Amino acid sequence: MDEKGITLINAFEIPADEIDAFVEQWRERAKLMRDAPGFRDTRLHRAKLADARFQLVNVAHWDSVEAWQAATENPAFRASVGTVPRAVEANPALYDIVAEY
Repeated sequence: MDEKGITLINAFEIPADEIDAFVEQWRERAKLMRDAPGFRDTRLHRAKLADARFQLVNVAHWDSVEAWQAATENPAFRASVGTVPRAVEANPALYDIVAEY
């Protein structure tokens, strides 16, 4: 395990009328992830302005890429992702810390 771990940032393009339902579904998916080995934390952020391209942004921290991959392969998690409305576009990516202040 790398002490700094990795960061998942997932920015969601989502219609305004889908946000509340999506947040509830996200909470259920987060419950599945929190018990996964290597999970550290997650936070879902909501845009302050209605015209922001990404209305929701998830930031999660994991011990390693492998821990995140194993968690996303969990059948229960995969099934929950299948319930996300088609109108939602997710933009996930994994990041390493390259600078700190």
